[in-house]
Amino acid sequence: MMTKSRRFTALIFICLAELLVVLDNTVVNVALPTMSVDLFASVSDLQWIVDAYTLTFAGFLLTFGHLGDRFGRRRVMIIGLIGVGAMSLVGALASNLEQVIMARAAMGVFAAAVFPATLAMITNIFTDARERAIAIAAWTAMAGFAIAIGPTAGGWLLEHFSWHSVFWMNVPAALLVIVGVLLVVPESKALHVGRFDFVGTILSLLGIVILVWTIIDAPHRGWVSPFSITGYLSATVLLAAFVAWELRTDAPILNMNLFRTRRFSFPALAIAVSYFSMFGFLFLITQYFQGVREYSPLEFGIHSLPFAAAVAVGAPVATLAAQKLGTTAVMVFGLLVLSGGMFLAGQTTVETPYLGPVVISMVLMGLGLAIVQGPATDSIMSSVPLDEAGAGSAVNDTTRELGGTLGVAVIGSIVASYYTSKVAPIVDAIPDAVMSAQEKGFARESVLSVIEIRSRDISPLFEQQKDSLIYTMKTACLEGFAIASYFTVGAALITALLVALL
Repeated sequence: MMTKSRRFTALIFICLAELLVVLDNTVVNVALPTMSVDLFASVSDLQWIVDAYTLTFAGFLLTFGHLGDRFGRRRVMIIGLIGVGAMSLVGALASNLEQVIMARAAMGVFAAAVFPATLAMITNIFTDARERAIAIAAWTAMAGFAIAIGPTAGGWLLEHFSWHSVFWMNVPAALLVIVGVLLVVPESKALHVGRFDFVGTILSLLGIVILVWTIIDAPHRGWVSPFSITGYLSATVLLAAFVAWELRTDAPILNMNLFRTRRFSFPALAIAVSYFSMFGFLFLITQYFQGVREYSPLEFGIHSLPFAAAVAVGAPVATLAAQKLGTTAVMVFGLLVLSGGMFLAGQTTVETPYLGPVVISMVLMGLGLAIVQGPATDSIMSSVPLDEAGAGSAVNDTTRELGGTLGVAVIGSIVASYYTSKVAPIVDAIPDAVMSAQEKGFARESVLSVIEIRSRDISPLFEQQKDSLIYTMKTACLEGFAIASYFTVGAALITALLVALL
């Protein structure tokens, strides 16, 4: 029996392991402009530096959650931490684009071994319901905080070091966490395991990877392009086969009967939609701070801190509220707060001051996320038998990743479509002698090219045209932002209604 102090010491190192792998979701984003120059990377190349991690991370979560239940969660976590540290070293020493993408993809695989183990071990260590709720609130706050603090950490590193530093930082961090986990975190695994579900593992892995890949690539190839339709159909067939197999096998990787439980299925839906909203919001706020307001990476990180602070404050408050008001009421309230923050963000214009609507929208988004996440996660894990804690944690984590990936893809696609329709005619009218074809292409794709366009020396004859282009790029981005925000508000409100009524 662990003492209370030892349990919470273990929680610290579990949350640090979580911080390490979640931070890697966003910390690399602010380094992309520098990497594009050093690695001669196109916009598509840069996206794959980010998405290679997301793709493998989401794809392997369920597999490693099951392996942790079977062979030991601490053992699987340690293997994952060693792998993250080793692949970070590969990324830090990388000299070309292919090596960076390979390192990021491998980091995602090993991160998937760490993430579900964190929540599963918390569930096993904290058997008292009240303590477990507090521990899960801390875990939730760390997850949201890690995502939000990524730009600040990355911005500070880039102010002082090269882009390689976003990989170097993981090496000593992984070593520290490994030592702490080995010293204070006990091993746990399922007491009763059947034969290994090889068929279910392969079907889930292929189905999720193809689905995530299709979602990531759809904004570029087209949502109804032959490639995308083939991807949707393939993923649907594989995941349907996975469900059918899991229902008939006597030793499933995932107990499908859990989804018949309201305390499991509806919180999972709330988590998916809240992460859809949050990742979409973070994608848009990145465009806003670095493109519209023209902040440096460090300035961007600092100005996004209200979001991180709101997540940290909201998580413990949500836990206390859920104990008094019930999980459903708190989740519904959190989704309403989230939708309010997104609606307010959609009202942003080029002239909107930072202190006011922008800060308030970030605070509401952070609070809404925290209010939903803690009670929803606690509800999911309380519905899962201890022997299946790893698989239950993996479902919780996979819904986050799928929701977040879909949020960036859908919201990014809405903004990009509107932005390009407004900017392309003006860009096309600029003579090739003033702006190269490559520069025009970048300007059509992203408002982040504003800083480069502003810094270029051009003939005084075209200064007015340049200013007009920059203003159009900024307003088009924010108008697309507004359309996307209304879509997100609708998704959050519909989910709140479903959770409240069903």
